[in-house]
Amino acid sequence: MEFESIINLAYVIAATLFVFGIKMLGSAETARRGNLISGVGMLIAIVVTLLDRGILDYTWIAVGLITGALIGGVAARMVKMTSMPELVALFNGFGGLASLLVAWAEFEKIKSQGWQLYSLEMGTPSYFSSFVIYIAMLIGGITFTGSLYAYGKLSGRVSSRAQVFTGQKGINALMLIAILALGVLFTWSGDLGTADKLFIAGITLALLFGVMGVMPIGGGDMPVVISLLNSFSGLAASAAGFVIGNNVLIVAGCLVGASGLILTAIMCKAMNRTLGNVLFSGFGATSQSGGDDDDREPKAISVQDAYYVLEAASSVVFIPGYGMAVAQAQHVVKELGELLEENGAEVNFAIHPVAGRMPGHMNVLLAEADVSYDQLVEMDSINPIMPTVDVAVVIGANDVVNPAAAQDESSPIYGMPIIEAHMAKTVFILKRGQGKGFSGLVNKLFVMDNSRMIYGDAKATISEMVNELKG
Repeated sequence: MEFESIINLAYVIAATLFVFGIKMLGSAETARRGNLISGVGMLIAIVVTLLDRGILDYTWIAVGLITGALIGGVAARMVKMTSMPELVALFNGFGGLASLLVAWAEFEKIKSQGWQLYSLEMGTPSYFSSFVIYIAMLIGGITFTGSLYAYGKLSGRVSSRAQVFTGQKGINALMLIAILALGVLFTWSGDLGTADKLFIAGITLALLFGVMGVMPIGGGDMPVVISLLNSFSGLAASAAGFVIGNNVLIVAGCLVGASGLILTAIMCKAMNRTLGNVLFSGFGATSQSGGDDDDREPKAISVQDAYYVLEAASSVVFIPGYGMAVAQAQHVVKELGELLEENGAEVNFAIHPVAGRMPGHMNVLLAEADVSYDQLVEMDSINPIMPTVDVAVVIGANDVVNPAAAQDESSPIYGMPIIEAHMAKTVFILKRGQGKGFSGLVNKLFVMDNSRMIYGDAKATISEMVNELKG
């Protein structure tokens, strides 16, 4: 068998492992194994590519490998689960930056040998090569700065509120038109000097557009943004694959891009909003009503009184949100759930698709605490039984349990599917204070007759409940 055939066979094996790995990520029980399988596929692809390219000096590759491994290892060990959304945003951004640099390096190669020699070497027309180089640069640049800005919002380094100003949409539209026009000119330009100026201008606008694109998106929509930017990083990698003529990179990028877009669509559906509305509506730019006209005051309850209610309950549903992540309360929540089960209660965990600040955020936290996968119940499955639930315990969630989504047509989230916590016989809401949620909306659940607030750190509150149940 010729060496080229062996290379292609290895790429097919790697791509197959990618597909199976991504499929297994769809289930919490198989996700870890799926991640490992995809990693093996990538290892095969990298080793085969290095052999295929006939590289004479592996020094810089070794330096990059060691540096990346150190950074990744430290991040995996040191970054807290509360910071995982920011870390994902950074990784998306670095993926985009890598694609931009690949495109830039390939263009520098063209400048050194000319379009004609490069086209003969790659076996593609010059206009195709220039087109994919520009696309890889464009998507990579937008992904890089857009992800950095998303990281800033998620980490609190910049305001999480949507930043809007007069004429913003018009400026963004003009910027996009300019980027596309530069791309057309770059693709068909035969002069390398002119192409170089067009390429640098395109990089500048792409980096600026990434920031301008994420700026008008509020913190409450960050899970969708993270998912979309993840898709962009995949598309940028796929374009980079076309740039260097690497089939497995094209396949891997397309898989990531497609899965990210599908996840984005699912999350938009879970909020009953279109992607255009998420990107361009400026949701969260100002304080929203959604309950401000209700003059009722939230009713507080002590931990000891809440314990008496939980002790008598035959069914309890925990509804986690970002507050659980902040408090790192997932382990004590699991312990409380186990004690309630020993006391005869049926315990479940209701998971909303956009709870937290990244896709699957609550699933990751509860999996870290070894909560049984059978107890993780999706929104559509938990809502029909919610009226029979004795106690719903809301831990740091806001919009995903806000009854205004079903009852108040003036609310910005009206029509959004929610976990119907308000239908339970009793609702305990664990919050640090009376402030609004991340998106700035007031939650009408807090003032309903069957709701009681338990103020304080969620981990400390749950720990007190655990101690009470232990006697």
